[in-house]
Amino acid sequence: MGDVYPKVGVAAVQAAPVWLNREATVDKACTLIEETGRNGAHIVAFPEGFLPGYPDWFHWYMPRSPESIRFSKELIKNAIEVPSPATEALCAAARRAGTYVVIGMNEREPKAMGSLYNALLFIGPEGEILGVHRKIVPTVTERIIYSYGDGSSIRTYDTPYGAIGGLVCGENTNSLARFALLAQHERIHIASWPAFASTHQRTAFDGMDIRVRYHAFEGRIFVISTAAVLTDDTISALGLSAEQKATITFRGGHSGIIGPRGNYIAGPAD
Repeated sequence: MGDVYPKVGVAAVQAAPVWLNREATVDKACTLIEETGRNGAHIVAFPEGFLPGYPDWFHWYMPRSPESIRFSKELIKNAIEVPSPATEALCAAARRAGTYVVIGMNEREPKAMGSLYNALLFIGPEGEILGVHRKIVPTVTERIIYSYGDGSSIRTYDTPYGAIGGLVCGENTNSLARFALLAQHERIHIASWPAFASTHQRTAFDGMDIRVRYHAFEGRIFVISTAAVLTDDTISALGLSAEQKATITFRGGHSGIIGPRGNYIAGPAD
C-alpha cells in the first residue's frame, strides 16, 4: 500500500491590526484563528508586525519628529513579550482551533529598555509556544526602531504535514537564510509582509512574487505569503496631511499560496 500523506489546509490572513492597540489586536487575531480553524485550516499565517502594527509612520515623518516619537512610544508600550497574557490568549485560540499559528509581532525583550524585534511567533495546535524567529537584519527605516536578530532562530518546526519555517519580508531574499531552512527539510514556508501602499513601493508586489515563487520552486515546497493591508482607520490615526495621503496609491495585500512549481495556487489577493 505504501505511505499515505495527509492533506493540509493552509490559510494566509490578509488583514489590518487594530493599530497600536495590543489587546484589541490580540482579540482580532484570536477571532481570525478560530475562523480559519472552522474553515479547515491546519496552519494559519499572519502578516509582518501584525501585533500591534507595523511602524508605517517612518514613510511620512522624520525619525525625531514629535509624531514619530509619539508613535514609537506607543509601539513599545503595546509590544509583545514572550510569554505574556497576550501569548497565552493566542495559544488558547490555537488550541481551540486545532491549528498551527505563525504570527508577525513586535517583540519586546523583558526587562530591556525599549529593545524591540521584528519577529514571528510559532504556536502549535495544543496551544504551546514552539519558538520565535527574530528578523536578522531590519530593512531600511526598520533599523530606526528594531534590534538585530541572529541566526539561532532560523529553524524549522516539525508538523504532521512536514516541517514549517518562516522569514520576514526582505529576509526572503537572503539566500543563506532560505538555504538554512531548506536544509532543515522545510516543506511549508511562511513569508510575512507589511502593507506596501505608498507610491515609492509601487514595485513591491513584483518583488514579493519573485521571492516567494523562487523559494517554492527551488525547494519544491509550498509557501504561505501573507501581507497586511492599510485601512482608513490606520491612515486616520497616522494624522497624515492631504499631500501625504496622496502618496498612498493602493492599500497593500497581495497574499497568496504558492505551490512547488512556483505557481500561485490561491491568490494573490489584492
